[in-house]
Amino acid sequence: MMAASAAQAQAILRDPSHFQWYVIPLLLLVLHAYGEQIAEKRWSVVLGGIAFWLMDWVNEIWNGLLFHFSHYAPAWGTPGASAYVILIGLNVEITLMFAVMGLLAVRALPQDRELKIMGINNRWVLAGISSWLCVGVEIWLHHIGALTWEWDGWNLRAPWLIWLLGYMPFFVVAYYVHDLPNRRRQIQVVAGIGASVIAALTLFSGVLGWI
Repeated sequence: MMAASAAQAQAILRDPSHFQWYVIPLLLLVLHAYGEQIAEKRWSVVLGGIAFWLMDWVNEIWNGLLFHFSHYAPAWGTPGASAYVILIGLNVEITLMFAVMGLLAVRALPQDRELKIMGINNRWVLAGISSWLCVGVEIWLHHIGALTWEWDGWNLRAPWLIWLLGYMPFFVVAYYVHDLPNRRRQIQVVAGIGASVIAALTLFSGVLGWI
C-alpha cells in the first residue's frame, strides 16, 4: 500500500501549475555564484561544485527507483509546497540549493590537502562534519513536514545511514574532483557522472516512466 506522503508527492510530480516566480531570481543567483568563480578562473571550485550537485541527482534517481519498485514510498519525499517537484524526493528549490552548497563546500577547503585535524586528513574531517550538519537540517525539515521519511531504516533511529549514504558521497566526490591535479581528469570525472545521470534520467524517466 502506498504511503500517504508518497501519494501526495506523486500527485504534484512535474506539475507546472505550481510554478512560482521566485525560481527565476534563485536561478540567477546560482548562475551568478558560478559566474564569479569562473571569472576568477577557479575551475577546480566550479568542477567540484558541479560534481557535488550531480551526486545529489544520483541519490535522487535511486530514491525514485526505490519508490517505483516498492510501490510504497521513497526513502525521502517532498510532498509539500514547491514551485516544481522534479523527482519524488527532489524539487527545484532543493536542486538550486545543492548547486550553491557544492561551491561553498569546496571553497571552504584548506589549501593544504595534507593538513591533518586530530591526526585525520582535513578532507575526511570536513566531509564528516559537513554531512552531520546536513543531517541535522534534514531532521528539522522532517520535523516541520517539508521532507518525509516512511522507511524504518531511514529515520531518526538510523541517522548514520542518512549521513553515510545521503551526504558523505556528495562531499567526498566533490573534494576528490577539486583536488585532482589534472584539469583534464577533473573534466572527465564530472562529465562521466553527468553522462550517467543524463542516461539514467532518460531511461528511467523518459523511456520507462519509472521515476
